[in-house]
Amino acid sequence: MTNQQLAYFLAAAAYGSFSAAAEALHLAQPSLSEQVRRLEDELGVELFARTTRGLTLTEAGRTLRPEAEAALAAVDRARQSVVDVRELLTGTVTMGILGRPPSEAVGRVVQRFRAEHPGVRLRLVGQNSVEVADAVRNGDAEAGLVALPVDDAGLDVRPIARDEMVYASTDARRTRRRVTVARMAEAPLVLYDARYGTDDPARRQLAEQAQRAGLKIEPIVEVEDYEVALHIVSAGVGDTIIAERFVHAPGFPENLHTVGLVESIADVFAFVSRRGAVLSPATRELVRLLEAEKGALGAPL
Repeated sequence: MTNQQLAYFLAAAAYGSFSAAAEALHLAQPSLSEQVRRLEDELGVELFARTTRGLTLTEAGRTLRPEAEAALAAVDRARQSVVDVRELLTGTVTMGILGRPPSEAVGRVVQRFRAEHPGVRLRLVGQNSVEVADAVRNGDAEAGLVALPVDDAGLDVRPIARDEMVYASTDARRTRRRVTVARMAEAPLVLYDARYGTDDPARRQLAEQAQRAGLKIEPIVEVEDYEVALHIVSAGVGDTIIAERFVHAPGFPENLHTVGLVESIADVFAFVSRRGAVLSPATRELVRLLEAEKGALGAPL
């Protein structure tokens, strides 16, 4: 019994005649019917009832059909697995990745990927999550790592981790209890991601909370980089909200006190890809390695 014989058998069953099946497969009809006859001889049964109206599966044929389909599908999976390995040997992987990812975790991912696939080049394009989502949607990147919420039109979104935002101040009195949105609306806030403002996922959540309470958040200082914001806050100019992962990172100012928020604001991290798209083997491998490091982003989901 060969894969070819099973394929010819399935084609004849699908088209209801040897001639139609042969035409669909671009074969001579005698070649196809001869292979089916040999399969019947090997099995010792007739697979088709041959009538003037065409072919009809016998009981044996109906029994063989799902098994033949499963056998050929298994062969295709085995072939694809080898193709995937071959395709992973060379090329370039481009992935959009949110700004300020955990550098040590990304370093470990790159080290492992390059050790296993030295012929593949990596492009990890650091952008705001809004830009990452747009790059994936437009086809400039196969996949991306973003902080939610983002516009998910045309995207598949898979959340992987959550990192809570905390309130930070040089004044310990302001961090004795969890901070409400009303207190933040009155506080001298220093916020980062100035370019995107309320399009930034965390800033958007803060603005939505304030709007529901009939309030408005108006920072006294906006800067682009979170480290700059921390230096300004450390100098006593104002307070800020910041992702908890940064609190535990090297260089966090020692004179800053932190406390949680009454109404949670969090960076929820997710992988995005174009809806319905099949990722290349190399991109799938990179996503797998990044997901293994999701604990560096926050609490795994």
